[in-house]
Amino acid sequence: MTVWDDLVGQERVSEQLAAAARDADAFVTAAASDVPPPEASRMTHAWLFTGPPGAGRNQAARAFAAALQCVSPDRALGGAPGCGFCDGCHTALVGTHADVSTVAAVGSQILVEAMRDTVRKSFTAPANGRWQVILVEDAERLNEKSANAVLKAVEEPAPRTVWLLCAPSVEDVLPTIRSRCRHLVLSTPSVEAVADMLVRREGIEPDVAAAVARATQGHVDRARRLATDPAARARRAAVLKLPLRVEDVGGALRAAQELVDAAAEDAKQLAEERDGKETEDLKAALGAAQGGRIPRGTAGAVKDLEEMQKRRRTRTQRDSLDVALADLTSFYRDVLALQLGSRIALANTDAEDALERLARSSTPESTLRRIEAIAACGEALDRNVAPLLAVEAMTMALRAG
Repeated sequence: MTVWDDLVGQERVSEQLAAAARDADAFVTAAASDVPPPEASRMTHAWLFTGPPGAGRNQAARAFAAALQCVSPDRALGGAPGCGFCDGCHTALVGTHADVSTVAAVGSQILVEAMRDTVRKSFTAPANGRWQVILVEDAERLNEKSANAVLKAVEEPAPRTVWLLCAPSVEDVLPTIRSRCRHLVLSTPSVEAVADMLVRREGIEPDVAAAVARATQGHVDRARRLATDPAARARRAAVLKLPLRVEDVGGALRAAQELVDAAAEDAKQLAEERDGKETEDLKAALGAAQGGRIPRGTAGAVKDLEEMQKRRRTRTQRDSLDVALADLTSFYRDVLALQLGSRIALANTDAEDALERLARSSTPESTLRRIEAIAACGEALDRNVAPLLAVEAMTMALRAG
């Protein structure tokens, strides 16, 4: 099973990356043996992966990072890098490779403080791998200072350093950065491709795999989570009941409160799993005894960690709300399809009764206004409007139609 197997429905991108990985392998091998490298190369020092949510931007970048670090002996026999089994591939895929650094937004932005050490590391030679790989998962969240730091590193990279930037679209990245990157565009995988992946990789029953792939409209990560996590299925079922609960003002406000509370609870559960261990690990690294006080002068480091964890909880809550908004948009899209007599397949077949009820009791114009209200809620959350206020405004608009 190669590293490219997780790139669902991205055959063209996989072929381009595999070719670049072969040229990168030839470059490193030639450098080690004092043989001139090939003149024509499909490898370059900076890559930009773009595509819609769920297309697998981060997975594609990480698979490429693994192929660049591949140390399989089969390469010497003509095998392609990216075997998926060797130590280089495995550690790069799970995020423990010493020469693969990952930067992701903890809050709404990637701060320059989070980039400084990474940029500094990018100018060093690989410690034990074949390349120094820097993976920026949320390049659209680079603020002005952190983007400038990345720009300087991308302009004059070290000979064996590769930057992999991921963003929803090329417009989300500074022109000065994207002009120095090779651009790869990923597309939304087909429902059939996602369902096939769930059956092959997760052992999901074909009927269930097809249903969750259809419900998530090709979003690979959400489809995998729906298929394997009962709590995720329960949250989605609750969201799909919301359109029938906003018939009066009280119902609309209660639905908004419950939606925000569910997102906050989701963030709290994830935080409880990570925050305590991170705090204890940091205190141990600072020299505190088990359960004891931290040494004098180290309180600032603990405070910085707590602030980071707070930003991460806010981001997690936002991500949970984004999933709910996507489910609601999908629901009203199905309503509109029924109202217009469209032949496209419904995404939410498990809520068909509710879809038909709303389709009969409203007009296509009101359905479009409701879809616009959901989009406006997402934009308000992007502007850091308080989640409850943004969601209440949305549910009241859904009620008004």
